[in-house]
Amino acid sequence: MAVRHRLIERSVDEVWTVLADGTRYGDWVVGTSDSRPDEGVWPRVGSSITYTIRLGRWSVAGHTVVRRCEAPGVLELEADSGRLGTARIALTVRPWGENALVTIDEHPLRGPAGKLHNTVVDALIQLRHRGMLARLADTVEKTPRGTHQAV
Repeated sequence: MAVRHRLIERSVDEVWTVLADGTRYGDWVVGTSDSRPDEGVWPRVGSSITYTIRLGRWSVAGHTVVRRCEAPGVLELEADSGRLGTARIALTVRPWGENALVTIDEHPLRGPAGKLHNTVVDALIQLRHRGMLARLADTVEKTPRGTHQAV
């Protein structure tokens, strides 16, 4: 299981505002070039977003569904990677003084990725998480204060 955390120098509500905006996942999720609403109202349970993953000239559409949401602290997602299967991605946001401590926990859930899961895959996921959390921090911290919506 790949678990990583990062301190973001903004409030829990400011971090949650970014997580609760399904159109901003392309800003911070590594490999995702854009995201858009699919079904429901993000991030309500059962709602979903679609996105495009681009690697050079190659691209594929992805789909993520909210499985658990307890604003402003818990968001659990199931990301569908097509033929590779799905992954459970759990994000927790908790106060750390005036800042927010964000933890991401991801593991393959269904399909071939779940059957082939091993320590090498976890190491690759850890590298991806390092980049994702850095991009999330940049996205949240570069958003001017006062433009975040109240939770």
